[in-house]
Amino acid sequence: MVTFRVAAPKATEVTISGEFLKDSKALAKDANGIWSVTVGPIEPEIYNYAFMIDGVKTLDPGNPNVKTGSTPSTIASILEVRGDQPAFYDGHPVPHGEIRTAWYQSKSLGALRRFTVYTPPDYDHERGARYPVLYLFHGANADETAWTRLGRLNLILDNLLAAGKTKPFLVVMPFGYGIPPGAPRPSTGDPSSNDLFSRDLIGDVIPLVDARYRTTADRAHRAIIGLSMGGEQSLTIGLGHLDLFAWVGGFSAALPVSEFSRLFPAVAHDAQAANRKLSLLWIGCGKDDSLITAAQAFDDYLNQHQVRHIFRQSEGAHTWIVWRRYLNEVAPLLFR
Repeated sequence: MVTFRVAAPKATEVTISGEFLKDSKALAKDANGIWSVTVGPIEPEIYNYAFMIDGVKTLDPGNPNVKTGSTPSTIASILEVRGDQPAFYDGHPVPHGEIRTAWYQSKSLGALRRFTVYTPPDYDHERGARYPVLYLFHGANADETAWTRLGRLNLILDNLLAAGKTKPFLVVMPFGYGIPPGAPRPSTGDPSSNDLFSRDLIGDVIPLVDARYRTTADRAHRAIIGLSMGGEQSLTIGLGHLDLFAWVGGFSAALPVSEFSRLFPAVAHDAQAANRKLSLLWIGCGKDDSLITAAQAFDDYLNQHQVRHIFRQSEGAHTWIVWRRYLNEVAPLLFR
């Protein structure tokens, strides 16, 4: 059970909403102006939540753990409920990799940008070793740090490596907007944000990563996966550039169903060639996610064209709870 409290002596109504609740729940006010409610039991996990105080969404002022991103709409408080045993995303007593930040001048976009890189534990010691690369994308309203801050990618991979369940590989997490949030929308006929992001990824990020890090720079050792907005990007870029990527995935991908033929011409026109080139095509979505219909439609589309793939329908909604689990499930499949 978890008790939430907030001091708001002049408020007339306080509610709480969170990923551990189906609906918002009202708090009760005591004589000292402290509002409180007890919720539970709550399963061990990491959850987002927020208060609504007289109609205004508010962070928990007593909790320093906050989810942030590239837009204000993503801000929320974080509740971590620990179990009796460490979770797969917790820090275990194992060797740990590093999280690095790389700044670069994008020639494609004419802008200073950055990406985040995970290097496995032995990267600096095994000087002769070269590594495959996973290009991993965040969703809307997030940024290039989301997969480490919220997804705990580094700890998940550290634990999988220590257990011998996955091969060591680099993970590159770029900023997923070609046009930054809040910037003017492109005019009709201008490249979209996703188009510009694709240009930056292929023209700047991948060549820079291959030049700066000890990668095995071929398609057989290059994967591309994303979530939500990043899932649409990873599937469209990956399936559209099978000369660059052999491993492709999308978590809760924000796919427009009416545009499959336009977005995936290689699948529609030559599915046999796609099957020859793909080492893995993995699609996953939670059953309570609003994007489950699009995921099911894409599964049908791939089946109609006889494209080999894995489609995973799991419990859960459009949350990091689902995406952390997908990463833990998919990482051992890569580069085998």
